[in-house]
Amino acid sequence: MLALLAGPAGAQIAPPPGMDVYVLGEVHDNPAHHAEQARLLELVAPKTVVWEMLTPEQVAAMEGVDRSDLAAMEQALDWGQSGWPDFAMYHPIFAAAGRAAHLGATVPRADLRKAIGEGAGAALGDRAAGWPMGPLAVAEQEARESEQREAHCNALPEDLLPGMVEAQRMRDWSLASLAVAAVEAGQGPVVVITGSGHARKDWGAPALIAAARPGVKVWSLGQIEGTPDGDEPFDAVQTAPAPEREDPCRAFSAEGGNG
Repeated sequence: MLALLAGPAGAQIAPPPGMDVYVLGEVHDNPAHHAEQARLLELVAPKTVVWEMLTPEQVAAMEGVDRSDLAAMEQALDWGQSGWPDFAMYHPIFAAAGRAAHLGATVPRADLRKAIGEGAGAALGDRAAGWPMGPLAVAEQEARESEQREAHCNALPEDLLPGMVEAQRMRDWSLASLAVAAVEAGQGPVVVITGSGHARKDWGAPALIAAARPGVKVWSLGQIEGTPDGDEPFDAVQTAPAPEREDPCRAFSAEGGNG
């Protein structure tokens, strides 16, 4: 049963105890979502945090750095070159993680290109063993392509949409496989920090875990902007107002100067 909350003024989420993996979704540039992730991290007290935003090289670079020091962490991670929003929004999550281990789930560009061109299963090769990375059912494929179409302001050529879906699946697998490996190594509970699209229980990282490792207990939080429609594919949903931002669709139009 979904827990639909109205936002900062609503009741606070209390994540259920005893889960192996807590997938905490976000809209990447929404500071309220990151504040909620930091709060939940303190409650869960994970042994491991899996990050969509980090590479393994960045994780290695933060070794020995004072995680409470915003400037030192930002420099160690070379965050300004990462393409992600302001580090000040993400830093409270690192601080709340305490002594937890961190894992970077960013998919290498070569793997991502192969996934887009040949499919996630082909890009993974032997790594796909035991994971449901084959062709999708027609209805799911169409739904995923529709989501990618809308996410890219209806501006992408139709023949690119299947590749975008495969890139999304590749990222889902990276998050899911690292979380499962940590649990199986006795390093749970695990928190996954990722976009809400990857936190979906119907086809995101939680769905992959459920299919490949049904004994691993997963709880998923979707954080959105606006009013929930009552059918979001998460265990719980949190809403927050959208921050002021430029229209993202301007990047796909000549009027935005990037046509």
